[in-house]
Amino acid sequence: MTSTPSPPALEAFSTWRLTRNTPGYGQRHGLALGTQAAAGRLLLLLEAVPPNPAPGARQRVRLAEDGYPCFMDCHDLLSQQLQSAQYQPLLLTSSAIQGRLGEVLGFAHQAMATENRYLLGGTHAPNYDCSGLVQAAFAHVGVWIPRDAYQQERFCQPVAISADDFRLLRPGDLVFFGTPEHCTHVGLHLDQGRYMHSSSSSHGHGRIAVDALDQRDTSPVASHYRRHLRGAGRVVRCHDGATLP
Repeated sequence: MTSTPSPPALEAFSTWRLTRNTPGYGQRHGLALGTQAAAGRLLLLLEAVPPNPAPGARQRVRLAEDGYPCFMDCHDLLSQQLQSAQYQPLLLTSSAIQGRLGEVLGFAHQAMATENRYLLGGTHAPNYDCSGLVQAAFAHVGVWIPRDAYQQERFCQPVAISADDFRLLRPGDLVFFGTPEHCTHVGLHLDQGRYMHSSSSSHGHGRIAVDALDQRDTSPVASHYRRHLRGAGRVVRCHDGATLP
């Protein structure tokens, strides 16, 4: 009887293309998602994946398009047909990115129209967290931005706004919320201070919905986030795949 050969080891610092959606965990152990990598994304292995790992073993990886570090289950990696690849970032001008914002907003509206729920760490359909929805909407048109809300805030060109004056906002700008010290939430601006966001049930809708910066929107969710408004930003470049803090 011919034995089935073991799968080859995946060497550290090699780059591979995923062929199916794969969860990325925040820690080596535990169930908390850090992100989700959709089929087709590229990852750099930061540790070698042995051909016969222990059950539940995870290794550190970095997703190529946004530089995001996480842990992936070794069996998740070995059980799919990974394809060796090299990452070449797409570098677009600010005007080229602005020309794609209609499709960005169209993706977000379709995501909202699909039955969904808030999922911490969710970055692909149908369930997203706040920054996962924003990242997926831009990635849909080939514009990669960082993964987390605080990284997206740092990445964007600042736009001056307040809860009383948001005239400088354009459709497709990002609106940031949190504490004075830290950005914790992000929404995608639609028009006239209206923004779409995926919010948790603790302070939000538990799904993707639309709220407004305008003081006339007195709903509990809009009021909560208006009190925690930090600012806004505009995506004017693509991420180059470098590591982010």
